[in-house]
Amino acid sequence: MTSTATDLSTSTETATERDLITARHLINGEWLGEADTERMNPARPGELAVLSPSGTAADVDAAISAATAAQPAWAALPAPARGAILMAAGDLLLDRQAAIAADLVREEGKTLAEAKGEVKRASDVLRFFGSLGWAATGEVLPSGLPDTTITTRREPLGVVGLITPWNFPIAIPAWKSAPALISGNAVVIKPAELTPLSATHLARALQDAGLPAGVFNVVHGKGRVVGDALARDPRIAGMSFTGSTKVGLGLQEILNGRRARVQLEMGGKNGVLVLDDADPRKAAKVVAAGAFGLTGQACTATSRVYVTPGIREGFLAALVEEAAAYTPGDGLGRDGAGGAAMGAVVSAQQFEQDQAAVRGAVERGATLLHGAYDGGADAGFLFPAAILTDLPFDDAAVTEEIFGPVVAVLEVPDYEAGLAAINDSRYGLTAGICTDSLAFATDFAARAQAGVIKVNRPTAGLDLNVPFGGVKDSSTNTFREQGKSALDFFTWGKTVYTGV
Repeated sequence: MTSTATDLSTSTETATERDLITARHLINGEWLGEADTERMNPARPGELAVLSPSGTAADVDAAISAATAAQPAWAALPAPARGAILMAAGDLLLDRQAAIAADLVREEGKTLAEAKGEVKRASDVLRFFGSLGWAATGEVLPSGLPDTTITTRREPLGVVGLITPWNFPIAIPAWKSAPALISGNAVVIKPAELTPLSATHLARALQDAGLPAGVFNVVHGKGRVVGDALARDPRIAGMSFTGSTKVGLGLQEILNGRRARVQLEMGGKNGVLVLDDADPRKAAKVVAAGAFGLTGQACTATSRVYVTPGIREGFLAALVEEAAAYTPGDGLGRDGAGGAAMGAVVSAQQFEQDQAAVRGAVERGATLLHGAYDGGADAGFLFPAAILTDLPFDDAAVTEEIFGPVVAVLEVPDYEAGLAAINDSRYGLTAGICTDSLAFATDFAARAQAGVIKVNRPTAGLDLNVPFGGVKDSSTNTFREQGKSALDFFTWGKTVYTGV
């Protein structure tokens, strides 16, 4: 490769005019750090997508110091003024959508259409929370005492740490940062190592929109270095994390030890129940969208399906047809215009994990109705949609998170058995049902053990204005993300009595 790196903090080129971008730390308004870590394009072996720095504990300390110094003035700024900056940043993301989406495809591997949708989502999130700068955050309540008024108000935590994953590399940083910022907090964020560029685009938009130096800081690097330093620093009043259950529970232990606030959104093994009264083709489209969209790399993806006997054959035939349409490819295509039905798997490690999961299931006796598990990566980490059946309910492919375009389909005798199977999981993020029965849909919504219930809709896909979160090992099940409820995590309540 002969191209030279371009520093995002000063570049005005579009993504098509540059071959490579260098991401850097953003600390106290300055772009810092020597880029020494390579990130390759998962769809194009040998093509360098971005360089980024390896952050240290000293970088984290500098970022937290900058945030601590900047936070009081930011909190003192009227909420509508804070909101105006977020809304301006959202507009900038939309203006830059094409370039940011192309960069997102290069570093993460999803399709161009998915990447454009994600940039739009990040823009909408910033504008939604920016608009809340004009919303009331307290109440006026009656008092039992004469000549007394009671009011409530919300105060920012102070400095918060955010740790975000690679699968939604600009949307999740946005939906964690926006409620934190509108509430008057300063932020230190550690993006995923695999996707440093998308978070850098978010940081640039906030900076260009007028966010004061030090209010939003980015430190790239390894979780065991940067994430651990963030969690242990006593100046971090709260931390919001999205990632694996194992890592999340480890962070929770650290933060609980010093009584800091913690919000975790972790794994999922999301199930869908398909009943005999459903339309098999419509149900197959719902399941395929949830299982194979986004290359199955979403915590809300469908990964296990329970079908009743009358619809089993028709549903499986329709699902195989749907899976055939999800042909994996380079998200940008040869001409940069996109067109792939499904993107690449994010990394060699994830590619091998997907292959091992399907291979292991087949070796244990499962039937592979669609897909493969022994392909090489010479043309990129392209993993075809996989459908497994004839598995026992306790098979690892049914119980353990794979995080790829792999779905297991099992038969249950009736609705009650299917509901029990849905609930028989350590996870409880999303759950779905395909049925034409209002009675079954209503009962499922009441009894399914998951934070998000979908009726005749894919388990993946969320609206930004409603609460999101899970139960069991999917979440701390305390403070929810997204919607107005997201503000609760980043603030604490105060009650004021005023006598006259």
